[in-house]
Amino acid sequence: MIYMVNIMKKISYERIYQSQEYLSPLGEIHHRALFGGYTLAVGEAVFAMVSDGELYLRACEQSAQYCVRNASSFLTLVKRGRPVLLNYYRVDEGLWQNHEKLLQLSSFALEAARKERYQRHQRHRLKDLPNLTFQIEVLLLDVGITNETTLRVLGAEECWLKVRTKNRHLSIKLLFALEGAIEGLHEAALPAVRRRELTEWFNALPALPENHSDR
Repeated sequence: MIYMVNIMKKISYERIYQSQEYLSPLGEIHHRALFGGYTLAVGEAVFAMVSDGELYLRACEQSAQYCVRNASSFLTLVKRGRPVLLNYYRVDEGLWQNHEKLLQLSSFALEAARKERYQRHQRHRLKDLPNLTFQIEVLLLDVGITNETTLRVLGAEECWLKVRTKNRHLSIKLLFALEGAIEGLHEAALPAVRRRELTEWFNALPALPENHSDR
C-alpha cells in the first residue's frame, strides 16, 4: 500500500513539473497538497489540479465547448467517504500534444479563477458568512484558511482540526458554526442527519494529551 502511494506521488510530481514547464508563460506556478492531490496556482488563483498523475484544468465558459466536443472526464475526489465531482476536466494525451491549445485553455482557466476570486473578495470576507464572527475569522486566517473556497474544500471537520492546532479549547459549537457557514445556514438550522454525523465525529476524537475544557 505504501509502495503504491509513493509511486502515485512520484507520478504526480512528474506531472506537476511537466505542467510548470509547459504552462510557464502563465507565470510562476505553485503547487500545494490537497486531499491526496495537488492544486496548481499562479499567485492565489487556483486554475488546475493534479491527481493520480493526471492534470485537470478548471472548467469555465470559454472551455465549455471543448469539454463537450471531447467528452472530457471530470475530477472526482472522496470527501467524508463520499465521491465529490469537481469542476475540473482532465487533460488527455491529445491535448498534451497540442501545446498551443493546452496553453490557451489553461489561460482561460486561470482568468476564470482570478475573476471568481476577485468577485468573492468583493462580495464578502469569511466573517460575512453565516455564523462566522470576526473572532472566528481570525482563528481561520491564523491556520491558512483565508477564503470561502478553502473552507468549502476542506470541510468543517478538517477546518476545526486545523484551528485546534493553534487553539486547544474548542467546542462542538464551532464545528456546527463552520458547517453552517459552508452550507449557508444558521447553525441551528443544520439538518438533523448532518448534525448527528458531526456529533459522532466530535465524540470519537481521541483525547488530547493535556487536560482542557471546551468553551
